[in-house]
Amino acid sequence: MKKIIFCVIVLVLWMNPAGYGQEIKAEDCMFLKSLHYSARGMEYWYSKETGGLETVTGVPYSDLGCRNCHVKGCDVCHLQESDDHAVYSTKAATNQVLCLKCHGRERAIMNLDHEAGQDDVHHALDMVCTDCHTARELHGDGTVYRTMKQEGAMQVGCGDCHAQIKPSEAHRVHGDRLECKACHQRHVVSCTNCHFDFMVKTGKRISIPVSGWVFLINYRNQVTSASMQTFLANKDETFMIFAPHMSHSIMAEGRRCGECHGSDMAKQVQSGKLKLTWLENGKVVNAQGVIPVVDGVDYECVYQDRQGDQWVPIDKPAKPGIQYPAYGEPLTRDQLEKMVKMQEILVPAMK
Repeated sequence: MKKIIFCVIVLVLWMNPAGYGQEIKAEDCMFLKSLHYSARGMEYWYSKETGGLETVTGVPYSDLGCRNCHVKGCDVCHLQESDDHAVYSTKAATNQVLCLKCHGRERAIMNLDHEAGQDDVHHALDMVCTDCHTARELHGDGTVYRTMKQEGAMQVGCGDCHAQIKPSEAHRVHGDRLECKACHQRHVVSCTNCHFDFMVKTGKRISIPVSGWVFLINYRNQVTSASMQTFLANKDETFMIFAPHMSHSIMAEGRRCGECHGSDMAKQVQSGKLKLTWLENGKVVNAQGVIPVVDGVDYECVYQDRQGDQWVPIDKPAKPGIQYPAYGEPLTRDQLEKMVKMQEILVPAMK
């Protein structure tokens, strides 16, 4: 408790240093080591050392505006007015609007689900971010994590509230080989065609968001949900990533067997090629449903250059480099085989 109080004090002095000339150092304040402050997750997956986008762009992370995307101090979340005075408040930090100002992908999925009348089960109960995410996650614990997917960085888990799960045949069949969200996450929002050259030139991010799908990859010895992201750099060089992802689009009921097992998506992946995005009447559309991610498969996407305020399709784009950041790994061929054929076993057994 004393450490937390000290951390708040030094942050206040650091943000309003009138009369104080010293700079607060990371070793004196655990928040300065947190991912909310450092935003190291972006640097981790981008860097050439991890096989990231830098291998294509050649631009070091230190030269990008992305590095400035962080929570600079206590005021951002905790400042509120009380009796015409500024005070710090834990209640102010529970305002979900504050979280969604930065977490745009979560904002997008919430809006999509609400418009479709299929709100996440937690949002439907008026739960907010801080009902699940702890102060330790938000403020850090003094450890410098590479990414929020690194072991120990996050505390929250489905079992924290759902310790007693109603037994079902699906749970029995899958056991502990699947994370809950592999079946209970409705879909994810993916950013496609992130235009790197435009970002460097203007300082603004521009991409084409798509949704209605969820990818499956391995993470910490379990199959879990994932998202993907595609990039265009140096006019015509392409890049693609698949990473574990929690979109906060949770369904009370899990998926039906056929949505994963014996599905057309699984069979196309088994064939070695799957078209993820394409153009229809000049608009990007995307595959829908559950998509297994397997190494060596040709995941075809449409890539477009940005010329003025127009997207211009690239004819015969180069095959993208593929990265699995954030400790994710593709499914094995054996796992894919089970997805393609297992329905023949599962469906009769579960009738």
